[in-house]
Amino acid sequence: MIQRLFVLLLLIPSFIFAHNGEDHGDAKKEGSKPATYFSSEAASEIYELLVKYQPLQPGKPSVLKLFISDFTTNSPLDSANLQITVSDNPNIKLSVRKIDKDVYEVSGIFTEKKSYNLTVNINSKLGPDLLLISNIEVGKELEKPTIVDVHPISHWYTSNWFFGIIGLLLGLFLMFFVMKKTNRKVAASIIILLCLLPTATYNTASAHNGEEEGGGNKSGGSLSNNFIVEKESQFLFGILTTKIQTGNLSQSTQVLGTLIPSPQGRAVVQSPQTGKIVSLKVAVGQSVAAGQVLAVIEQQVDAGTQINILSQKNTLDAEFNAAKAQYDRLKAIEDIAAKKDVTEAKARYETALKNKQLFSSNTGSNIGNTKTILLTSPITGVVGTFNYAIGAVVNTGETLFDITNLDKVLVEAQVFANDALQLKNTEKITVNSNIQNDTTTYRLKLVSTAQSVNGSNQSQKVIFEIINPKAQFKIGENITINIFSKNVSTQVIVPTDAIAEINGKPAVFVKDKAERYSISYINKGSSNSKFTTILKGAEEGERVVTIGAYQMKTIYLNQ
Repeated sequence: MIQRLFVLLLLIPSFIFAHNGEDHGDAKKEGSKPATYFSSEAASEIYELLVKYQPLQPGKPSVLKLFISDFTTNSPLDSANLQITVSDNPNIKLSVRKIDKDVYEVSGIFTEKKSYNLTVNINSKLGPDLLLISNIEVGKELEKPTIVDVHPISHWYTSNWFFGIIGLLLGLFLMFFVMKKTNRKVAASIIILLCLLPTATYNTASAHNGEEEGGGNKSGGSLSNNFIVEKESQFLFGILTTKIQTGNLSQSTQVLGTLIPSPQGRAVVQSPQTGKIVSLKVAVGQSVAAGQVLAVIEQQVDAGTQINILSQKNTLDAEFNAAKAQYDRLKAIEDIAAKKDVTEAKARYETALKNKQLFSSNTGSNIGNTKTILLTSPITGVVGTFNYAIGAVVNTGETLFDITNLDKVLVEAQVFANDALQLKNTEKITVNSNIQNDTTTYRLKLVSTAQSVNGSNQSQKVIFEIINPKAQFKIGENITINIFSKNVSTQVIVPTDAIAEINGKPAVFVKDKAERYSISYINKGSSNSKFTTILKGAEEGERVVTIGAYQMKTIYLNQ
């Protein structure tokens, strides 16, 4: 039994070598990805030209793609007059054909295997210019991908199989020697294990020599600051750039506001009595003037109410007639009548007259079993939605019409303490409409500062008035208010839309060449709704991406 155990123990080192033969993956991998096309470019202060082409063969028809864009903005030019010649060989004729709104095809036959230069005479809405595109390689082939051997070459005397066979033979020899010595078997087994342990250890170490399954020796995965964006992708995503400039920045603060009607900008019309609508004078969405009749309501009067109305009318008429007769009589003998009596008669007459006029204004000629009520508009505006028709019965105090005037609207803003301090040193306050095609900036006037503070969030309610809103704003609409300070600083500024967040850090994408961009991390300074100052990380004159920064971020992170 002990001998069998020895045999198993001696064979253990040979199993350890099995790991050496394990395939961890492909022994070879492809190196850096080569270019799939040739390109040459030229640029001036007006234009940027890029030529892309596949390998060209001398003496055969050659085709090149020419991309034309604005140097400053990177916007493609959809129409340009081109004259292209070969500068060092004017006998070569080149034809130009427009294949897309921003791409041209240049065709010709290059006779020799060498590098050519193209002279481009261009004229468009940006103006005329002359550029030289150099190094058009004819007869040159694209580089093939390089193959990198991951594992080093191993010799037979360094193979784990060699050491495995040596260890197995050594183990068998020691086993034979120990089996001759029947005494001290336990000690012999320990000696055998100690003798074979270095072999097993070496095999295990050599099986992992230089190997990092977790990627320890693998090159790091950090992103390069430079990356390529092909011209086709730039035009497809609408990537636009602008030059960084030094300018004056007026610091601004943005607060949110809600449109509310002005005191004379909204009114509701309610029914004073229960009755039936007998006439509608307006429609939904109709503009009405102040005092215009909106509807006529007929009130049903029962017999008891009618008698009471007639009784009140007779009482007021009798009082008025008696007061008038008394005042006329004393007025005729004013010279001999007491002045006190004349004054009392006059006061009685005027009171009776007012009571009669008030009764007549409320009832008019409606002293029968029906009473007509006219509903008029209190303000000038537009009639809102209503769901009433002729013949509908309405109750007392029920709202029938909602009239809104958008010629004057107010903005209620929730402002915090720090922003409220800037209201004392503002140059202007502006707002833009949420309508897509309306780029007009509207000025605001401060109407009322905060008189109290909201206890839940410590904000203050400030009221602004939009000057000349032109009915571009709606009641209840949420808008962003820009409060510009009088403090102006001269610094390097970029459009706020050009700044992207990369791993929590602000950065801009700088255009270095026609298809090469780089990312530059920046330190931001003060900003407003449109521009941001840069303290460090970008210089004046560099071209940064302003439109399409999100697409550039996606391309950069996926490289």
